[in-house]
Amino acid sequence: MRMVGTTARGLRAPIIHEGQNLVKIVVNCVVESAKSEGYEIKDRDIIAVTESILARAQGNYASIDDIAEDIKQKFESDTIGVVFPIMSRNRFQQNLKAIARSMKKVVIQIEYPADEVGNQLVPIDEIEDSGINPWSDVYTEAEFREIFPVIKHLYTGYDYIKLYRDTVEAEGAECEIILSNRAETILDYTQHVLVSNIHDRKRTFNRIKKAGAKQVLSLQDILNNPITEDGGYNDEFGLLGANYASDERVKLFPRHSQEFVIELQKALQEVTGKHIEAMVYGDGAYKDPFGGIWEMADPVVSPGYTEGLGGTPNEVKIKMIADKDFEDLSGEELTNEITGLLKTRNEKRDSSEEDDSNEDHSLGTTPRRIPDLLGSFADLTSGSGDKGTPFVYIQGYFDNYADQ
Repeated sequence: MRMVGTTARGLRAPIIHEGQNLVKIVVNCVVESAKSEGYEIKDRDIIAVTESILARAQGNYASIDDIAEDIKQKFESDTIGVVFPIMSRNRFQQNLKAIARSMKKVVIQIEYPADEVGNQLVPIDEIEDSGINPWSDVYTEAEFREIFPVIKHLYTGYDYIKLYRDTVEAEGAECEIILSNRAETILDYTQHVLVSNIHDRKRTFNRIKKAGAKQVLSLQDILNNPITEDGGYNDEFGLLGANYASDERVKLFPRHSQEFVIELQKALQEVTGKHIEAMVYGDGAYKDPFGGIWEMADPVVSPGYTEGLGGTPNEVKIKMIADKDFEDLSGEELTNEITGLLKTRNEKRDSSEEDDSNEDHSLGTTPRRIPDLLGSFADLTSGSGDKGTPFVYIQGYFDNYADQ
């Protein structure tokens, strides 16, 4: 019996610069790592490439001035409402700097007690103990500080309300901050709104639009076309997924990820003779159980993946089958019954025959999309710091207990 199932290897790579042939670099890393580590490249292996590396190779960067110019061109007012930004120096402060640079006044509407991805202004227990109603109550910055004088991020220690005010005022713009969980509240202050949350952006946009705003755009609508001839942009996601690059520049989410993974799969087939699935991954979709923060600050986990990574897993819960269907068996007899059941499912899957097996067998398996599961797996493997492994090579993901 084979003793190892799914494995993930973080592949070290050279520092990637703009204009380099990333497909060629990835292929070389896969081939050389297999030689170095002595593993066999197989059909249905998976290569995952971090979005940051693809964006770097594309040179998909934008200056704060370019962002500011695009905002100025697209908005019909010099006062703007910024609704539900996440509390992040890396993810949003640079965007806010550009917004302030393009406007005379910025009204920031902040969610409480936490933003969309779980960054807390104050603990939810303190909200409940205060007797306020977060679904209806609206506060100015001063009123909120009277109730909660200490506002400090659990990990960074930053007071994000102060940080965002300072960021706007440093650009010479007037800043007003309100705290409300009702998106429509912003219309009491301005009719020109930039929706700044990520995953709930469509709902936020629709609520504000329905409430009668004169103009509503989202971060997805900013830099969705280049401002200058060689300027960065993302036609699908705009500023969503942007990251700090320097004090005057951000790295955008990569463009045309789907085209990249198809080209990469083809190149790997030519060099290795194997059908390898490929994907681009960003933030994994998981939650920090201690701090309550969702890692997911990108608009999607995977902006591009090959066809074989579509859909959701079709698995059975082995431990449940053993306890429920074969509770009187053990040892080799139990193993034979379970592997036989799995082999039957495998044969039906490979022949595209409809699976009429017991639906209860899948009870308790994870009902998430394969690219989201794999992207989270790859993100945890590569990390976001100094490991130097922007490519993750995954083997055995599509195998099950019956595969020898």
